[in-house]
Amino acid sequence: MKTLYIWQQQEWPNFKWDSKSISYYLGKARNLQGQLLMKIERLGFKMQNSTVLDTLTADITKSSEIEGVIIDMNGVRSSIARHLGIETEGIKGRDRYIEGVVQIVMDATHNCNKQLTVTRLFNWHAALFPTGRSGAMKITVANWRKGDEPMQVVSGAMGKEKVHFQAPDSKEVASQMRLFLKWINKEEKIDPFLKSAIAHLWFVTVHPFDDGNGRLARTIADMMLARADNMPHRFYSMSAEILKERKEYYDILEKTQKGSLDITSWLAWFLKCLENAMKTTEKAIGTTIKKSEFWETHRSTPMNVRQVKIVNMLWDGFYGNLTTSKWAKIAKCSQDTALRDIEDLISKKILKKSAAAGRSTGYEFVI
Repeated sequence: MKTLYIWQQQEWPNFKWDSKSISYYLGKARNLQGQLLMKIERLGFKMQNSTVLDTLTADITKSSEIEGVIIDMNGVRSSIARHLGIETEGIKGRDRYIEGVVQIVMDATHNCNKQLTVTRLFNWHAALFPTGRSGAMKITVANWRKGDEPMQVVSGAMGKEKVHFQAPDSKEVASQMRLFLKWINKEEKIDPFLKSAIAHLWFVTVHPFDDGNGRLARTIADMMLARADNMPHRFYSMSAEILKERKEYYDILEKTQKGSLDITSWLAWFLKCLENAMKTTEKAIGTTIKKSEFWETHRSTPMNVRQVKIVNMLWDGFYGNLTTSKWAKIAKCSQDTALRDIEDLISKKILKKSAAAGRSTGYEFVI
């Protein structure tokens, strides 16, 4: 039996969903959004900028990683910092591809209320593929895909391929995108969180470009989320969360694209993913606030350079058991010096011996 894709349904693209079911997930996401934005307001300007820098760096690198494209995190961070006017240490050089990707995200979020047009989409696509190639393959850039070959999402070895999805024919893309852009630019009574989820699904289903459709779909979703937050700065990363749930992401997309126009399951998954992304940021902001309060409390506490370095590492997420040997290795000092550093911090009630049993004595924060 031939597969009928969602875009082949007679009433496409008139999506439907169970409002009662979705209102539960929507309410949870909205409640968490309110809590998160209140916490963000507590952050000073410097910490807000730091949070935005971390979020955008994660969003850009993780969105590419979802597609198997690994880009240099330090280069991305440096580029974002330049755009935000933040001074950072590290790489100062400029990579053409990274600069382009960063410009896309900055345009999408900082200009979230501007209309999404064909020209704007083509500019984003050109920035994604500055050489006109995807890997070794030459592709159509800054224009809709062309050709008679079907656009398929395929996995598996040659001769044993599995077709997960087939997009509309190339000749239909222009008309499909006119419908999409008319909808996305139209003011209507639909919650922006839902509009973000629908935009993501709709765009990646039309698959208007030779490559980069997933990354641009997530960019458009972020643009709609920026509208939902009523602020141009991003404080949570959907792409980082999607990467954690990558298999589920592709599974729900495939299921939805082969299903009916009832997209309740997709909306529920998207909203739960959104909720988890916010929780991740809420936890990180809580740590940032506690870290700030810690240093304010210990502003007059004498600490040497080694102690400051490792205390900051503990705040930023030190994995494993902190021992004198690890301290000595990180701080580049002898184990005797490491032990003196640790005992000094224990006397100042900053560290304590860990309750966890083990062959080596471990130490942990007193918080």
